[in-house]
Formats: sequence, structure tokens, C-alpha cells
Amino acid sequence: MGVVGAMDRFQQRHRWAGQPIAVIYKFGDDQAGYLTALITYYGFVSLFPLLLLLVTVLGFALQNDPELQQRVLDSALAQFPVIGDQIGANIHSLHGSVPGLIFGIAGSLYGGLGVVQATQNALNKMWGVPRNARPNPIAARLRSLLLLAVGGTAILATTALSAVTATAGPYGSGVRIAAIAVAIAINIVLFTAAYRILTAHPLTTAQVRGAAIAAALIWQTLQWAGAFLLAHALQGATATYGLFGIVLGLLAWIYLGALTFVACAEAHIVHTRRLWPRSLLTPFTDSVHLTPADQAAYTSYAETERHKGFENIDVDFNPPDD
Repeated sequence: MGVVGAMDRFQQRHRWAGQPIAVIYKFGDDQAGYLTALITYYGFVSLFPLLLLLVTVLGFALQNDPELQQRVLDSALAQFPVIGDQIGANIHSLHGSVPGLIFGIAGSLYGGLGVVQATQNALNKMWGVPRNARPNPIAARLRSLLLLAVGGTAILATTALSAVTATAGPYGSGVRIAAIAVAIAINIVLFTAAYRILTAHPLTTAQVRGAAIAAALIWQTLQWAGAFLLAHALQGATATYGLFGIVLGLLAWIYLGALTFVACAEAHIVHTRRLWPRSLLTPFTDSVHLTPADQAAYTSYAETERHKGFENIDVDFNPPDD
């Protein structure tokens, strides 16, 4: 225990070591991996209806310019840099139609509401919002619809950016750089809205700004990394695995996006509520002296399960068995 004890004392004294450990421990305590997987599932369910809706709208709006249709679609598929070409190959034959529009709207609404509801549940659990303090089923879905409206506006804005970039001509490089900057700004606004709207705990823009900026920058970095891998290491690899590769690639890519969102939220909560330093051995044994941050975290987990306002939850900690 001498070495472990020395490591524990070191990480508790140094914020740069103790805070990341506290984020990892809270991620595990909240079972955030499962929360991320649920967001990923609904994201996967909503993706193809969204793409069908995009293709249908492009078919109506740009029916006289097939080349521009394809450029805008390619720009949208660039959000999935490793498997975007495979997705495009499987939807290139779709054309604008009323049934496609109806199915796309219905599927997108179902999957989109599922994504936002799952995200709302995740944020409330991570913030330790008691169940009785969370919105009722109707209010929760109204919140989800509000964020879907914000997200839909963001998608329209990025689609417009794609169209501008596709027709930039000789000014393409400068326009692309400006488009990336605007896209990051739009993502920051979207993440800020998500962190604020979907959390029942009252938050200000200033409180969530850091998490939103981090999530937007990490997501943009992931897109660049995916594009780099496609250009230098994975050319032709996705075509080898066909549909199986598309499904796995999509799930992995959506999971990375959801993980980015959840991990940034966890880091923000640990920082805001000073849930560090944690005892190094606290996830592994009961024979451990809990820090004040440990006690605050475990108390919040118990209070999260309060179902009624007149239900009392008292948390006490006995001395550990040495």
C-alpha cells in the first residue's frame, strides 16, 4: 500500500493529475458508457431518415442542378469521413419524392426525439437531478422538440455553408476556411443549447460555455483525423467490407460524437462542483478513507434516485475498516 498511498497523496495534491482521475471515476459511477450507447442507438436510427430527407429536399430544391445536388450531398457526407463515400454509394439513386419526404420527416422525428430524450436523461443523471425535479414526460418532450428546432436550424445552416463552398470557384480555399470557422461556431451554439436546455438543473450560458467549446473543437478534430486516415491509411478499406463496414463505421462514428458530448459534460460537472480530488482506491474497495469530493459524489448519487418531493434521503458515512 506504500506505493499506492504515495500515488494517492500525489494526485490529491496536484490538480492536473487529480481532476482527470475524478472525471474518469464519475464517468464510471454514472455508467456513462451505457448512456452514450443509448444515444448512439437513437442516433443510428435517425441517420438514414435524415439522409433520405436531405436527398429528397435537394431533389425538390435543386432539381435543375444535379451537379450542385451532388456537391451539397458530398459535403454533408463529409461529416462521416471514413464511411461517407460508402453511404453515398447506397443512397445516390434516391430522388426527391413525396413518400420519401414523409418517411424522412417521420423517421427523423422519431429518431431525433429518441436522441434528445436519451441525452436529456444522461445530463440529468450526470448532474444528479432528482427524479421528482425532472420534467414530466410531456414537458420533457417539449424540451426535446425545442432542441430539435435548434438542431434543425444548425443543419440548415451547415447545408447552406456546403452549398456556398461547392460554388466558391477560385475562392474555394478561403471560403472553406471561413466555412470551417463558421461550422465550429454553429457547433458551439448547438452544444451550448443542448447543455442548457436539456438539463433540469438551472445553468447559465457562461457555466456551460467551456464544455460547449471543448466539445465543438474535439468534434472538429475528430473529423479532421477521420479525413486524414481516409486519405493516407484507409483508402479503399471501407469498400472491402461493404454493408458490414458501413454499419460498424456508422456506429463507431456516432459513438465517438456521443462520447465527446458526454465526456465534456462530465469534465464540466467535476470542475463546477469541485468533485475532486477523489481517493484513488475508492472504486475498488470499501477499506478507503473518502475525501470530501467522494462523499459529495456518493451523496448526489443517492439523492438522484429521489422520486417524490416528500421523500427524505439521508446519507451517512461510517469510518472505514482499515
